[in-house]
Amino acid sequence: MTRILLFFGLFGIASPWGLAAGPQVDRPNILLILADDVGREVLECYGGTSYATPQLDRLSEQGIRFTQAYAMAVCHPTRISLLTGQYPFHLGDPHWGTFPEFAESKTVAHVLKEAGYATAIAGKWQLTLLKDDLDHPHRLGFDSYCLFGWHEGPKYYQPHIWQDGKLRKDVHNRFGPDVYCDFLIDFMNRNQDRPFFAYYSMGLCHAVTNDLPKPPPLGPNGRYPSYAEMVVAMDERVGRLLEALNRSGLSESTLVLFVADNGTPQHIIETAVGDRLVYRPVVSKLGETDIPGGKGQPTDWGTRVPMIASWPGKIAPSQVNDTLVDVSDFLPTLASLAGSQLPNEWNLDGHSFVAALLGDSQADTAPSQQRQWIFAQRNRHAFVKDRRWKLYGDGRFFDTQEDPWEKHGMKPDRLSSAAATSRQRLEQAIQTLGLPVKYRKASNSKKN
Repeated sequence: MTRILLFFGLFGIASPWGLAAGPQVDRPNILLILADDVGREVLECYGGTSYATPQLDRLSEQGIRFTQAYAMAVCHPTRISLLTGQYPFHLGDPHWGTFPEFAESKTVAHVLKEAGYATAIAGKWQLTLLKDDLDHPHRLGFDSYCLFGWHEGPKYYQPHIWQDGKLRKDVHNRFGPDVYCDFLIDFMNRNQDRPFFAYYSMGLCHAVTNDLPKPPPLGPNGRYPSYAEMVVAMDERVGRLLEALNRSGLSESTLVLFVADNGTPQHIIETAVGDRLVYRPVVSKLGETDIPGGKGQPTDWGTRVPMIASWPGKIAPSQVNDTLVDVSDFLPTLASLAGSQLPNEWNLDGHSFVAALLGDSQADTAPSQQRQWIFAQRNRHAFVKDRRWKLYGDGRFFDTQEDPWEKHGMKPDRLSSAAATSRQRLEQAIQTLGLPVKYRKASNSKKN
């Protein structure tokens, strides 16, 4: 892909972004919360019965609960796609823990910053080794950051946290997620006189990691938090941010978006015995059905995620919406809400879902231009999918409504008329994407 050089409006140089044409709505503050390892079966408002999530349920009652939102099957590619509006294979399939240098100036943070927004991020950073490149979040468009660097140190107990290039020395005895919340609350309060973009890139509900030189510090009860305890902690921190908006009078001027980066983990690290980590399977209930964690799998249990949007006075409450959304859609959507018109040369994969948020009459996206299928990739598995039918790059085809676990592939010569039509449409989508050959070769296993 040709590198696009962008020049910002400094020293009289014209900005590449202009004001978007068409109807304009008031530009909101934006609080984007990206949860880690949270499948839709976890939230009560999606029918989950294993955990209490009162704050997220309340957020859903105040706005829209999306039922057809998709991410990648694991966190790193999701976070890249969210920031850039492009699928990872269109960015050269960045290696784990890296971010393509040519895309550093083409992020949603840069778009919003150029539109006059204050920008900040807190929580998880796995797009480079932060300790080796402390300016990286700034180069990606964030004015300020408070982050733990992946593969560098603990994130929950005795957290290892960088804030704008300096290691925090005052947080050793604090719970990491509280530090990130405090930082974002302070950021939002300090920027009440201008629009802001506050991005909470959560570490919750990811287990402590097994990639440090020695096991991370145990919690005050002598073990790591269980998955259920992390769900409670996640929900409580969402509630803290929402309450902060209420206290400061910012609720009605702030769009809150909650989404997850992939499905629920298959296992959680429960404790450490010496240097040995002890794992426990994660199984949640959706109604009365046991749902094993699907993270890392290209099925709906690994890629179909919860997504909630609330903006009092602009988004009608208690909505359920089946608009197809994937994580590449956040950049064009937030750009539209900020009044920015993106350069055509960016060739984004994402589609604006403003029409789903505000209603067609206030949107800049005609229904005919809205998304008809989503895309996700995991290692050599890649697929396109509509609300029911799913086609992998290697030709496997499933009816996910009747076969959500993808146990029974459908043979091309035995399809109903509706299935055949859908398969043909999805085949055309794969051609349009220009999916590389490596994703179109038959795999020895159905899942990864």
